[in-house]
Amino acid sequence: MVMRPAAPFLSALTVVAATLLATPASAEHPSNRIKIEYIAPEKTEQQRVYELMKDRKVLEKIQELFSPFRLPVDLWVKTKTCGMVNAWYQRQDRDALVTICYEYVDDIFSKVPEGVTPAGVTRTDALVGQFVYVTAHEMGHAMFDLLDVPLIGRAEDAADQFSTYIMLHLGKDDARRLIGGAAYSYKNIIEKPEMTIKMKLFSDVHGSSAQRFYNMLCLAYGADPKLFADVVEKGFLPKQRAPNCKWEYRELTYAFRQLIRPSLDPALVEKVLNAEWLPPEPEERPQRK
Repeated sequence: MVMRPAAPFLSALTVVAATLLATPASAEHPSNRIKIEYIAPEKTEQQRVYELMKDRKVLEKIQELFSPFRLPVDLWVKTKTCGMVNAWYQRQDRDALVTICYEYVDDIFSKVPEGVTPAGVTRTDALVGQFVYVTAHEMGHAMFDLLDVPLIGRAEDAADQFSTYIMLHLGKDDARRLIGGAAYSYKNIIEKPEMTIKMKLFSDVHGSSAQRFYNMLCLAYGADPKLFADVVEKGFLPKQRAPNCKWEYRELTYAFRQLIRPSLDPALVEKVLNAEWLPPEPEERPQRK
């Protein structure tokens, strides 16, 4: 395990640890309530993805990542054959479940780059970044529901922000690679600066792909303008949006600290933040200036 300097989020948690432990809402519910299950696929062509996920303990990593959350019920994360490319959260009675479809994971595999992209995104970055981004998005929905977090605005936007915030706190190197890998899922948007879309697409509960791409990069740049300086320099994030990103990130940070941090186990947070989430970077990765 490689130990890294504590992120600001960790430092803040350490300072208020005693207060959190004395908070009734935190004391009522235990941590480590994430349960996992790999359901055997119904289609032969999904067997490879199923075995690969089990071999690399993908769900075990998700279980560890969200272990600090103190929850009123167990939250299951399951992979299964769905008949569609999708992932979702649902709650029926006392059961809370995040479902990740093998079709979705297979779709990620089919679209990752063969080598390192000009932006420095590797195949591993794209695979892990996209998977964590969508899984954490659905976990965001789960946390808002189970922790009774009030939302002003669209739930899908809030889940995107939750997911991005989580990735940004996993150490600078991993955060950079995860954000880059997640942003790669919007590759087609980047390559088509001008496009025509049907009006009804704006009625979807999710923001447009372009909006989600820019919102993610804006939060990343707002969190660390030096680490993500090139997203502006290379034109991925428009310069007219960049100056306000620090305020967007600060607003998100304030909301997270007020509404979610009291439900975190400080000791487990420290363990998560000091874990290594991605393998070492390949030597052929272009160096950022």
